Amino acid sequence: MTESRFPVRRFFETIIGPRAMPYLLHLRPLEWPIMSAHFLLGTLQATGWALSARPTLLGWFIFVALMNGGTLAINSAFDQDEGDIGYLKAPPKPPRHLATFSSILLGLSALLGFLLPLPFALINLACVVMSVLYSVPPPRLKARAGWDLLINCIGFGMLTPLAGWALTGRTFSRPILLASVGFAFLFATLYPMTQIYQVAEDSRRGDRTLVIQVGVGRSLGLALLAALVAHGFFLAGVLALGREPRFLVPSLLAWLAVLLPWLRGWRTWTDQQHETGMYWGLGAWAITDLTLLALLWP
Repeated sequence: MTESRFPVRRFFETIIGPRAMPYLLHLRPLEWPIMSAHFLLGTLQATGWALSARPTLLGWFIFVALMNGGTLAINSAFDQDEGDIGYLKAPPKPPRHLATFSSILLGLSALLGFLLPLPFALINLACVVMSVLYSVPPPRLKARAGWDLLINCIGFGMLTPLAGWALTGRTFSRPILLASVGFAFLFATLYPMTQIYQVAEDSRRGDRTLVIQVGVGRSLGLALLAALVAHGFFLAGVLALGREPRFLVPSLLAWLAVLLPWLRGWRTWTDQQHETGMYWGLGAWAITDLTLLALLWP
């Protein structure tokens, strides 16, 4: 890692110091804007602009900064990756106390969640438990094909917007439930993208991830199918509110624009191209979030 390549890292390192910097980086704050948008999607669908700032900020801190940051950090602590990982290029070596640090963040998240409505606290607690089961041996579900996908689809895909809604204290509506199930399937589209460029490193570690077990081509085919199913649930949610379904088309086209070229060319793509494809997938996810926010606005 050169200073000229990562000037932003150098800037923050001068503020917090070189010893603290690896801890911050392994929270992967570059992922927080995506997580924040997906979380606040549920809040804004519940309240529109009438959201209350204090519980919203507290809920964001508990769910995004503490829970999600701790989840990514504990994952790094046990993975010990040397190459690029999601939202962090050229990661520093995980520091000695990263597992302890991330455990403290997850514990704080679980406790502080009960300052907000009970449904939020229980959703947040479920995500904390899944984070530990996902990364920490002996269960380490991320190393078991199928379980790794299920944890991410439920946690990031479905429960994140539901947590955003739950912090408002309002009863879940049918449209938000349908949309959240749709996002569970949409994460089944995104998740294989996060693994394809890490196949070699995961194989060396002995992990049997979904992409390793199924293969890159089949994983991308399943991702395409999951995107279509997801948009079926989005359509049901939009129709439940009597909104115009054709405005879902840009979201679906965005995913097709990412997946179809990838399906055609994956055999000749380098790991760097696969990693770039994953970031294009994150762009498509952002388009979907904005589309659903507009269509399901209260």
